[in-house]
Amino acid sequence: MTNHPVKDMMRLMATKIRTIADVTSDEEIDALLNEILNADRIYTIGAGRSGLVAKGFAMRLMHLGLQSFVVGETVTPAMRKGDIIIAFSGSGETKTVADISETVKEIGGKVCLISSKRDSRIGRMADCTVIIESQRDRVTDESVEFEIRQMMGEHKSFAPLGTIFETTAMVFADAIISRLMEITQCDVEDLRCRHANIE
Repeated sequence: MTNHPVKDMMRLMATKIRTIADVTSDEEIDALLNEILNADRIYTIGAGRSGLVAKGFAMRLMHLGLQSFVVGETVTPAMRKGDIIIAFSGSGETKTVADISETVKEIGGKVCLISSKRDSRIGRMADCTVIIESQRDRVTDESVEFEIRQMMGEHKSFAPLGTIFETTAMVFADAIISRLMEITQCDVEDLRCRHANIE
């Protein structure tokens, strides 16, 4: 029985995410965890699909019992010194995210960046950066090479996916939540009691 192309792409994405996990810095991850655990309040921000990842991350932080907010929501309070913002931006150059990050620094808050580019506008002002490397790896199989180029958005015919950054960022964010659960000794029941019950 032949594999379905969709399942093949899922396997390719999983392989890519594993490769990215292998090269992600332990020190950068620990620095992010430290900032989260020591923050008074946590704000998240991102644009487009990265914004959806940021919202999901804020929700999970809330489930952990942390004060978390999404920038731009009507119920998000004013930021103050002692708060942090976690920005999701593959390029590190997203104008709206960069502008708000600059405001955060002026207020006295800290900026944490999840990105694939360290040398970027947000990267240069960030107090803490985790690089999720999404550059294409060298492979010897030309057919696999073609699929990777398509998945990374290097062929217009595969434009809907564009980049694997957001997918990796979402997996990374969930892994951060799992680690925070271990550190804070928060169990699934603690999360469940904070889950929405009026949907």
